Amino acid sequence: MAGQANGEAGGEKTHTPSQRYLSTRGEDEDLSFEEVVLQGLGSDGGLFIPQEIPKSSDWQSWADLSFADLAFRILSLYISPSEIPPADLKSIIDRSYSTFRSTDVTPLIHLHDNLYLLELFHGPTFAFKDVALQFLGNLFEYFLVRKNAGKEGRDRHHLTVVGATSGDTGSAAIYGLRGKKDVSVFILHPKGRVSPIQEAQMTTVLDANVHNLAVTGTFDDCQDIVKALFSDPGTNEALNLGAINSINFARILAQITYYFYSYFLLTKMREGFGVGDEVRYVVPTGNFGDVLAGYFAYRMGLPVEKLVVATNENDILDRFWKTGRYEKQASAAQDAASDAVKETLSPAMDILVSSNFERLLWFLAYEFAAAAGMDDAWNKKQAGQEVTTWLKDLKMKGGFGPVYTDVLETARRSFESERVSDPQTVETIKGVYESSIANGAVQPYVLDPHTAVGIAAAERSIGRAGPSIPHVSLSTAHPAKFSGAVIMALKDQDAFDFEKHVRPVEFLGLEDQPRRVVMVANDWREVSALVQKQVDEELQ
Repeated sequence: MAGQANGEAGGEKTHTPSQRYLSTRGEDEDLSFEEVVLQGLGSDGGLFIPQEIPKSSDWQSWADLSFADLAFRILSLYISPSEIPPADLKSIIDRSYSTFRSTDVTPLIHLHDNLYLLELFHGPTFAFKDVALQFLGNLFEYFLVRKNAGKEGRDRHHLTVVGATSGDTGSAAIYGLRGKKDVSVFILHPKGRVSPIQEAQMTTVLDANVHNLAVTGTFDDCQDIVKALFSDPGTNEALNLGAINSINFARILAQITYYFYSYFLLTKMREGFGVGDEVRYVVPTGNFGDVLAGYFAYRMGLPVEKLVVATNENDILDRFWKTGRYEKQASAAQDAASDAVKETLSPAMDILVSSNFERLLWFLAYEFAAAAGMDDAWNKKQAGQEVTTWLKDLKMKGGFGPVYTDVLETARRSFESERVSDPQTVETIKGVYESSIANGAVQPYVLDPHTAVGIAAAERSIGRAGPSIPHVSLSTAHPAKFSGAVIMALKDQDAFDFEKHVRPVEFLGLEDQPRRVVMVANDWREVSALVQKQVDEELQ
């Protein structure tokens, strides 16, 4: 896989000083990074991607950089210095990662043999979303300070950030934006479908600019409401909407760093593994943003042999790689009679439609178009038209496909997929815990259920790939955020003590603190009216 990326179709060139962006559906093009960050979603409903994926000829020289310095090198390839001067960008990055509890920011640990775990939960809310949302919060602040220089009162540019969460995005966004001037943040979560700790992390933040909305529906319903708000010209114009979900490209951009960083850590940890050797990444996936960042890293030149997409029983992505069909409704073989989201032990992955998959679809369609030998502008136009057709069928018919054989084969060249059930998730949590004790660990290792989905998929992948390919599985959240699944898996372990082995001191008493949350119906117009009312009150 790694060798095929160089010079490959899909808008991939060496970096030019002026990076610009376009929409996956073809209507918006030639946007600046600032426009992409503040606008969030294309006017055509598409997602923003860079016109060219930058490559670095000297990425191997980054091996000894700190996480923040590495992030600066990578982000500088996507952000023109004319938009954010290098010194300003470096300051934003340094502030974003100074809040993490680990000096490595995202440390890598060795589980056994060919299996390594990338811990992404050392940020302020104990979830991988912090890596991107600490950065995005500071980006919003930077652009607003610049826009509002010398302005007073109603002349100041006020940003209304709206996001949907299945648990971790909400708290990470709130902690990244709480108390910031000229920005209001509204987080929609599905009522009763996030863990108690996740709900407490969001709703106990009482800053005046933070608003939590509990929606009577699923995460997909919350996500649809957010997209409807952005697609409605009246709402968007009145509120100056900004996106914090991974539809915002800055989220994907920030996450690229930990793929490169973990690769360099692996070269230092694994005997005989050097810069240039290939690695597999295994990513528990719901909205596809986490694994998409790995795809960008690969296209930038990182020697990734395969990206393994790990789903739970809400397996629309796994079914795509198996069949070429992208359908909400599961097959009869999976005992699902409708397109309803199934509640699982890994709720952040209980998603039917993975928004970021649209970005990968664009690159797949672009490469398919490029095979015709036409010019680049034509290829990009065709890709946008193909994506628009696919997404229209998804909305109107509940799915699309099978895609062209060449498109599916291109997807399979870069990715594999696995589906992991709840019983398998429980067994994986239990197995890693027992293995760590057997290996003499002072502190038994406890996985959260989402990370366990990734580890289960990684174990299968190791069986296929053989002993020469190391696997890095991404850990998405601290296990204390999902006490129910953890206790279910480990309740029969004599030595297990949740308070001693799992719960961090930061969570003590959190669920008993005062809260602020508003219940809303699954209706985007009702949500729009509520948001406008709250923003008007803030601005008085």
